[in-house]
Amino acid sequence: MTEQAPHLVVAFGGVSPEHEVSVLTAMQVMSALSDSKYSILPLYISKSGQWLTGDILKELEQYGDLDALIQQASPCYFNRDQLGRVVLEHPKKGLFSKPVQQAIYAIVVAFHGGAGENGSFQGICEQLDLPYTGSGVLASSLGMDKVKAKQLCEANRIPVTSSLNFYEEDWDRHNATILEEVEQLGYPVIVKPSSLGSSIGVKKVDTQSALIKAVETAFRYDAQILIEESIAPLIEINCAVLGTPESCISSVCERPIGSGEALSFADKYQRGGSADKGMVSADRVIPADISDELSQEIRVLSEQIFRVFQAAGVARIDYLVQKDTEKVYFNEINTIPGSFSYYLWEHSKLSFTDLLDQLIETAITVHQQKNGRILHYDTNLLSDKAATGLKGLKGSK
Repeated sequence: MTEQAPHLVVAFGGVSPEHEVSVLTAMQVMSALSDSKYSILPLYISKSGQWLTGDILKELEQYGDLDALIQQASPCYFNRDQLGRVVLEHPKKGLFSKPVQQAIYAIVVAFHGGAGENGSFQGICEQLDLPYTGSGVLASSLGMDKVKAKQLCEANRIPVTSSLNFYEEDWDRHNATILEEVEQLGYPVIVKPSSLGSSIGVKKVDTQSALIKAVETAFRYDAQILIEESIAPLIEINCAVLGTPESCISSVCERPIGSGEALSFADKYQRGGSADKGMVSADRVIPADISDELSQEIRVLSEQIFRVFQAAGVARIDYLVQKDTEKVYFNEINTIPGSFSYYLWEHSKLSFTDLLDQLIETAITVHQQKNGRILHYDTNLLSDKAATGLKGLKGSK
């Protein structure tokens, strides 16, 4: 009897402004693993939050008409089979047909932004005891919150730019005070939604009127806004890290090239007529055309940040560098970078397929190590309390 290939779920899409970017990354993953030892199960979450599966979801051209695609795909969900294994379950056509259940070996998490990257989906995997690629709940949530990420870096003496942050209610009530604080930072400044990636909603502004417009636009995407001082002249440098907090390595550095001073969404995904290639289509210099000393400083700092955030799998750390002084500032950490930053690892002789294999192996190792710990305390507290009844619980905290 032929042994069945292990089912590897590729999860992507999601309720996120970066939905399409996630689809591109997933297409790259499924293509790279098409001849692997795994049986690939796409798990596509639509923009409305519907879970879907089916081979049609492996074809990029089908995403041109999302309504038609959703009609042809099969609704699905996580369940357990009779053996207690977690399965991806979906109905089978036919009045008396049983649902199809496919046991899950591991999940490649290919979301960008939203509930897929902020730790929510990772939390589902944790609850079901499923191995999954990338960072856990803590690092994922911290990485998606630019304000908390900066505060964590500051606490660990990692250089960051001066900034201020506020919620929409703060803006409504204390508009004049916030505008004064921005004046103290000094124009130009950068306006960002706190919890988005891919440069969505990010705007550099030179005047108060432009600032107000940018803030109002950013609040369309997020309830919290971050305003940062602008570094000039600016060089943007990125570096990826692979592994676990206990053992990780950094990639070569890259210098992305934007149409303006800062890289935009269009620069990342819509230049050169190659949007179907995701982040790999963006213009960049690899290795970055910076000094060996600066490159080494950034690589060492990247591994430190990876450990501070307790990241896992592959993450990309983005920096702002003051060109004249070569002073380096942490910008953000991407716990699920576009295209998994495989183009950086290719310069270390690691192919995309090999990178994915390492991510999956790391997911399995982290999962096994977690389950090797003591996960419960061997006592029955409820049995002890039951003897005294509810009255015995009073004052026992």
